[in-house]
Amino acid sequence: MSIVQPLPLTTLNIATRQSPLALWQAEHIRDRLLALYPEMTINLLKIVTKGDKILDTPLAKIGGKGLFVKELEQALYENQADIAVHSLKDVPMQLPEGLILGAYCKRASPTDAFVSNTYQNIDELPQGAVVGTASLRRQCQIKAYRPDIQIKSLRGNVGTRLSKLDAGDYDAIILATSGLQRIELDARIRSELDIDTCLPAVGQGALAIECREEDAAVLALLAPLNDDQARIRLIAERALNRHLEGGCQVPIAAFAVLHDQHATDLNNDDEGDTLWLRGRVGQPDGSQLLKSEKRTTLSGSQSEKEAQANQLGIEVAKMLLAEGAGVILSEIYHPEA
Repeated sequence: MSIVQPLPLTTLNIATRQSPLALWQAEHIRDRLLALYPEMTINLLKIVTKGDKILDTPLAKIGGKGLFVKELEQALYENQADIAVHSLKDVPMQLPEGLILGAYCKRASPTDAFVSNTYQNIDELPQGAVVGTASLRRQCQIKAYRPDIQIKSLRGNVGTRLSKLDAGDYDAIILATSGLQRIELDARIRSELDIDTCLPAVGQGALAIECREEDAAVLALLAPLNDDQARIRLIAERALNRHLEGGCQVPIAAFAVLHDQHATDLNNDDEGDTLWLRGRVGQPDGSQLLKSEKRTTLSGSQSEKEAQANQLGIEVAKMLLAEGAGVILSEIYHPEA
């Protein structure tokens, strides 16, 4: 790997949660930066967030996954940290003033993993089986596919969730494939849910690095970690979610791929110039699952392609709203209205 010329910044502090997966992600980014800037000193600032403390309440009722990033963002504001490493699917659609995503890293597997000690896949589950997930997105799509399945809320870090499965509380649980792979728990994956059955969460599988917008030195350091292809795809997905005024813990799914117009496997992206975005919004009980999709051909500079991706996200969101997504989401945002 070529060494990028070091910048005047000699020390970098990374804000991270303390879960094993969050630490892996922060250490991964630290190691990538050290490979580029071997003379730099990089420290991890380990923080316990509100989302880590409240484990007995569904996320949708206490503010969504933004609870996992607020304390990290506060460390950025107070200059205790220079960057924060996040799973992009946990990052709210609207960032606080003065903060930006300085890098979108290359995306890992975006799929959901089926984890069970007894069954190989979702089709093998018996009638009335109990499946654990804290995600309304997963819940609505699984219930649409298998209405007989019982969904039971499941919170905690990966290890906690697996221990609850092993204790017999669930017949199966659903976790992000990429998370299990990152902490070397691949062996627990019995199968991956087909994307057509369970469309991924916005940004699932991607890491993003948040920093202060005015911090030019940090932005320059992060530039080599940015993946242009992933950035385009993720901008489209986040634009869809933002236009739906969706948070991180709502029954919204979106998945974008870049492909050549002659590609045969459209669930895997390549270096093509056709951007295909699929979006879904569903009732949590699976009784209604709205689906929309659209393709566009990208052209011009990277910034122009990003603008086109953003517009595509807005257009697919409008298609979902035209089908009735606003009614479904309003009932979730304002259940007592």
